[in-house]
Amino acid sequence: MPLRSALLAWSLLMSAAIAHAETAPVELLVGCYTGGQCQGVGRYRFDPASGRIDPRPLETIVTDNPSWLTVSADGARLFAVNENGPASPDPVGRASSFALGRGAARSRALSRANTLGDDPAHAALGRDGRYLFVSNYSGAQSPGGSLAVLPVDADGRLGAAVQVLGHRASQADRERQLGPHVHAAAQSPDGRYVFAADLGADKVYAYRYDPARSAERPLLAATTPWLELPAGSGPRHLLFSADGRHAYLTLEMSGEIVALDHDDGRLRIVQTLALDPGRRQGNAAAALHLSADGRFIYASNRGEDNHIAVYAVDPGDGRLRPLQRRASEGRGPREFALAPDGRHVVVANQHSGNLVVIARDPASGELGATVQTLPMVSPSDVKFVPGPSR
Repeated sequence: MPLRSALLAWSLLMSAAIAHAETAPVELLVGCYTGGQCQGVGRYRFDPASGRIDPRPLETIVTDNPSWLTVSADGARLFAVNENGPASPDPVGRASSFALGRGAARSRALSRANTLGDDPAHAALGRDGRYLFVSNYSGAQSPGGSLAVLPVDADGRLGAAVQVLGHRASQADRERQLGPHVHAAAQSPDGRYVFAADLGADKVYAYRYDPARSAERPLLAATTPWLELPAGSGPRHLLFSADGRHAYLTLEMSGEIVALDHDDGRLRIVQTLALDPGRRQGNAAAALHLSADGRFIYASNRGEDNHIAVYAVDPGDGRLRPLQRRASEGRGPREFALAPDGRHVVVANQHSGNLVVIARDPASGELGATVQTLPMVSPSDVKFVPGPSR
């Protein structure tokens, strides 16, 4: 075959492969608060071409109150926090791990560990895979929430917590901040620091990550041990830009998003924006996600708002420019996920009990028409599984 013909054939083959990868079904995990019809985590097939979720689950992974799902980068392991507390049938906060099934293969339970705290609401897998950083929110004011560090072995099994870190509450709000309430942890892209957003303390705590010094106590207070936020603002979720120079934070109680500069474990506030500029009361900021290309950021506001706010990210200084506010088509958009190809967003409306698929323009970042609304009992989290279905 002449060289020109061979190159043309190779080009056509690669184009077909890319097109297939972009349209091949992917898998979606949906966690829900258990009780009644809900039993844990549903695994569904999602069609990127149509933007629709097949309502028939591939399987249900049975586990208590999986309010936050963490999937390993290779899609092989699932970690779920079990948001249990004194009022739950199982009164112990736990984290569970699973070997995640794909396609017709079913998932398999690997381990379950006590998080040594109540109502765990978030977990972050360390970038080296050695630890799971679990945020015990704790609905009770005393002793309140904590950050727990659970070791993870090579097979994805969780060990007993090796470190539990507590904070001091701000007590700015006498109903919600009499005790600490750790809501999320995030590791810096370089892996050197772990940050914990504490809603009850109005602070983001900074820890240096150093397992070489001590595998039993891998977190140490950073030189600048915390970032203080406005009293009564209630920091919730934190994420970093890919290069680690900037970070973003939702303030649940004040309904705001904060843009931060990051330098060697130190965070500095550079911008604060209201998710709903016309609303002073009834806010409940929640989920926060960057697009894969880092050009846009999305944040949900619950309470009386129930919208997703869309911002463009300045590539130079990381500041945000408001683009759009899009209704979530339900009540309580606790979490949402951007599809791998960036053309859809799946929103989990906890209080109205539905999943909503919304079209997204990858070029402009804006959210468009509603593609699908699917009934779902008290959805808590949604995550796409990396890699194609099998």
